[in-house]
Amino acid sequence: MGNIASAIGIRAEEASIVADLKAGSEEAYNWLVAHYHQPIYSLVYRILTDPTDAADTTQEVFLKVFRGMKRFNGECSLKTWLYRIAIHEASNQRRWWFRHKSKETSMEAHVDDEGNSFGLSDTLADKGESPLEAFEHEEVRARVEQELKQVPEPYRTTVVLRDIEGLAYEEIAEVLQISLGTVKSRLIRGRDALKKRLEDFVKQISEVGEKPASSPSSPQKAQVEAQL
Repeated sequence: MGNIASAIGIRAEEASIVADLKAGSEEAYNWLVAHYHQPIYSLVYRILTDPTDAADTTQEVFLKVFRGMKRFNGECSLKTWLYRIAIHEASNQRRWWFRHKSKETSMEAHVDDEGNSFGLSDTLADKGESPLEAFEHEEVRARVEQELKQVPEPYRTTVVLRDIEGLAYEEIAEVLQISLGTVKSRLIRGRDALKKRLEDFVKQISEVGEKPASSPSSPQKAQVEAQL
C-alpha cells in the first residue's frame, strides 16, 4: 500500500508541475532545469561524446521542451518525455556531426564551470579512496568511458540508459518507443560489445597485477569486471 500511495503522490506532484509549466510559470521552468539539466546533459554527452556539442544540444532540448510543453499530453511521465526529446535531438546532432565534422573524440570526462564531472567516473567514484586507489580507479574509468564511446548505436544508448542513468526496462521502452523485448536484446548486445572491447584491457591488468594464488586478484580487474 505504501508503494501505491507513493506512486499516486508522485503522479499528483508531476501533474501540478506540468500544469504550472503549461501556464508559463517561470518558477516551474526553473525547477525543471535545476532538476533535469545534469541528467539530460549526461545522457546527451554520452551519445555525442563532445562536451561543447552536448552543452549546445542540451540547451536546444530545453528550448524544445519550453516551446512544446502545451502539447505534452501525459501519456508518459515527464521524465520519459524529456529523455525522448533529448535522444531525438542528440541523434539529429550526431547525424549532422558525422556529415560535417571530423571525428575528434575526447578521452577525458567533461568538467563544467562548477567542477561537476559528467564522465562515467561519476558512477564509479569512491570518495574514501587513497591517492593510489584514485589513480587506479581513474585509469579504469577512463578506459571504460573510452570503449563505451565505440559501442555502436542503438546499443550504446540502451546501455547508458540502463547501466548509467538507472532507468527501468519499462522506462527505456517508453523513452525509445520500442518493445520491452527489444530493450533487453539491445542491452545484451550492448553489454557484450563493451565486454569484448575491454577484454584486452582486462588481460593487461591481470598480467601487471599477477600475484601468488593466496593473494587477492587485481583491484583494477575487479573494477572492470564489475561493470560487465
